[in-house]
Amino acid sequence: MDISIVLAAGEGTRMKSKIPKVLHKICGKEIIKYVIEASHRANIEKCILILGHGREEVIQSLIEYNVLFENQPMGESFPYGTGFAVMQGVRHVNDDDTVLILNGDVPLISSHTLKAFIDFHKKEKASISVMTAIFHNPHGYGRIVRKKTGEVIGIVEEKDASEHEKTIKEVNSGIYCFSGKELKTALKRLDTNNSQNEYYITDAVGLLKKDGKKVCGFRIDDMMEISGINDRYQQYQLNHYKQLEINKNHMMNGVTIIDSHNTYIDDSVMIEKDVIIYPGTILQGTTFISEDCIIGPNATIVDCKVGQGTIIEQSKLIDSVVGKSSSIGPFAYLRPKSIIGDHVKIGDFVEVKNTTIGNGSKASHLAYLGDGEVGDNVNIGCGVIFVNYDGMQKQSTKIGDNAFIGSNSNLVAPVTIEKGAYIACGSTITDDVGEGMLAIARARQVNKEKK
Repeated sequence: MDISIVLAAGEGTRMKSKIPKVLHKICGKEIIKYVIEASHRANIEKCILILGHGREEVIQSLIEYNVLFENQPMGESFPYGTGFAVMQGVRHVNDDDTVLILNGDVPLISSHTLKAFIDFHKKEKASISVMTAIFHNPHGYGRIVRKKTGEVIGIVEEKDASEHEKTIKEVNSGIYCFSGKELKTALKRLDTNNSQNEYYITDAVGLLKKDGKKVCGFRIDDMMEISGINDRYQQYQLNHYKQLEINKNHMMNGVTIIDSHNTYIDDSVMIEKDVIIYPGTILQGTTFISEDCIIGPNATIVDCKVGQGTIIEQSKLIDSVVGKSSSIGPFAYLRPKSIIGDHVKIGDFVEVKNTTIGNGSKASHLAYLGDGEVGDNVNIGCGVIFVNYDGMQKQSTKIGDNAFIGSNSNLVAPVTIEKGAYIACGSTITDDVGEGMLAIARARQVNKEKK
């Protein structure tokens, strides 16, 4: 069986955050989720997550994932280190298993690379294989020590390296493949005889080498795949790299992105072909953009579904659905549970909340539509307010097909405007209006001469 042990117990003190490090996000997704998903896509059958700091928060965030959790004891009486962390998951390992050791703060590792690594390890019949890469600035990383023949003979941590060893550019990724039997043997022999007084899993290389076991190095070309996150600047670097990768993938699939460096798209967003995205656009969560849409500039869309051919300009949409060939903005705001039909216009400074708007209707400017049901082909004039809150609870406004709501009207919920009704501008409507009726609710004008 292929097993992965993911190390995610670190406190992440350099992040300077109350949030566990592995729950910080890259392109809208927690970094630990990238690692787990890469493991699953590499056809690894069992994934064990080693947790410590923020254990309960991490478990809660991964409730939908098929993983096993093990706790790493923490405190001054425990030795810490990568070797100690791996020890917490070894009870799940059988002698004939292939065990992949991963780090929970290395989010860009790909399933393709992991699969190739495991295949390499098995083909070479190695006791342990180490994934490596060439870093131009290897500071902080363990160095790969090889013989002149290229054979790996050990890994030296930065703090324990000699001046000569610090000049080595090939670094340890912290990703390993073990045979199950050799992993268990090596873990029993680890000691804390180093500058940090910790158990290093890297020491397993030297131990197995002394036993005459085969140790292999698997060098990858893309150093970003093994780059970890220790602080906010590294988080920014990997986020930027991943964002450009996401944008490129969308462009290769037929999406036009005018300025990739100023367009932010979460890993989970789906976009169909022939969509045009202008700068300043942010697409997040479960958003789905259908083909032929024009999005932006400066549009923020979160957890929304947008129909074919719709235009959204300089507006914010959250947890809403927009039909096809509609127009949103500029400066519109769709709050959660808004459902906008086909060929609808929601214009500048219109706010919609928990309201359904039928096909062909329009609210062109300066309106608030909250907790309502608006039929087809309804005109909502400038300054219209759905007065939906009575100070205790929200009430509903219902407007039938083909109704006309004049400018600066207040519809005091609960109220129903039947189809074809006409509300005169400046009216405050407190009673239902019947089908086809004209409602005028304002005082008669009185002109008085100056004294």
